[in-house]
Amino acid sequence: MEWQKIKNAQQLLSCGQAEAREKVLQLTDRVLQKLDQRVFLNDLIRRDGSKLCIGEQVYDLADYERVYAFTSGKAGNHMARAFEDILGDDLTLGVTIIKIPDEEDVYRRTEVFVGGHPLPNEEGIRGCQRMIDLCEQMTPKDLLLIGLSGGCSALMGYPSKGLTLEDLQEATDVMLKAGMWVMDINDIRGHLSQTARGRLGQHVHGAKILCFELWDATGVVIEGNAKPVPIMGTPVGYDTVTFEDIKKIIHTYGIEEKLPPRVADYLLNYDPAEETPQSLPNDVDYYIVGTLPDSCRAAEEAAAELDVPCHVLTTYTEGESRDFGTFMASLAREMQVSGRPFTAPCFIVSAGETTTKIENNAAIQGHGGPGQEMCAGFALAAEGLNACLLSIDSEGTDGTTPVAGGICDGTSKERAEVLGIDLRRALAGHATYEALSRMDDAVLTGNTGTNLCDFNVLYVGAKE
Repeated sequence: MEWQKIKNAQQLLSCGQAEAREKVLQLTDRVLQKLDQRVFLNDLIRRDGSKLCIGEQVYDLADYERVYAFTSGKAGNHMARAFEDILGDDLTLGVTIIKIPDEEDVYRRTEVFVGGHPLPNEEGIRGCQRMIDLCEQMTPKDLLLIGLSGGCSALMGYPSKGLTLEDLQEATDVMLKAGMWVMDINDIRGHLSQTARGRLGQHVHGAKILCFELWDATGVVIEGNAKPVPIMGTPVGYDTVTFEDIKKIIHTYGIEEKLPPRVADYLLNYDPAEETPQSLPNDVDYYIVGTLPDSCRAAEEAAAELDVPCHVLTTYTEGESRDFGTFMASLAREMQVSGRPFTAPCFIVSAGETTTKIENNAAIQGHGGPGQEMCAGFALAAEGLNACLLSIDSEGTDGTTPVAGGICDGTSKERAEVLGIDLRRALAGHATYEALSRMDDAVLTGNTGTNLCDFNVLYVGAKE
């Protein structure tokens, strides 16, 4: 087949259980194609002359003097290109703050800023300021389209009054290594940024806003995406979280003493005047264009195309990554020994966001990410099984590495030993990227055009 999303498919098929790997990679490539936001938004927003049609909603570009488009997040590239496709010469100017520039990206009227993720950077701040400056110029005769995807909390990290970029970077690092739930991290980061949780919207004076968000969090399920839904904590919405809520989160995780002093003081001894907007400051129609279950729905469609049975295990995957990998190996072994709970051969897919807790920075011996740690955990427990597990971050970069994640099968542990690789030691030192790369078990995609957290697919073949 022609691989559109997985760049090193042939390398991944050159070792291990080739048949199982090919099925897993075919399914994953098709899923990523279905989730690409450039394709999705072009289908969702139909152009009829000067009119933009979204379901029953119609917006006439002829009613506006200027049209702007802002995007940010790990799918920001593809969302920006979709807006350019749709708006054409009607686009006055666009601004996008992205994580990774792609050689294939060609923009006509969009200014590009490469922000930092998971730690914010100076260029992200410049992109935020550019958005603020344009918002201050907007009037009720203007239209603003905004596309948001996972990662924008970091990419749009613009230190609040009295804080520095270094404060934001250090605070983010502390939270990530504390094993915090991602939404708790985002709630705190939202209160530390001048452009998050409605604060960007405070600079908009009357312009009509259409906001499209790809939701990368467990527990959010929206049926249908062609109707506006109640606004949530976006840069142009209102915030449902207050400084008092932030204090509770900090105390829950016991990170008061670990946060930078200025950050701790700003959050714990807050100035009420710095509170995020608690009511909607703008005229916004808000569309959720994707949630975690979408990846599993796409997997069911792709599996049907491949004529292989497929079961959705969960779209609420959380917890320690390596432990989930061990569980998936246990599930595969149960199926091959007893034929339950599912009959092999089949796919078992899941979505969510597992994490890797790092107790001590001194333990870090290399690079890695949750997907690669999950696969290494699977490899250690799956020796001898006719089974293959792939785990990727759907946007294309897993943890601190340039790869999307990993793929391991029942031969991976033995192949590692032949190469002199100790997978247990790699896990202990959070150096799974180096290990899986040497084994040809690291999955490379580059920018995928989506961001729906982690996607995991297990293929269990018939017992050999």
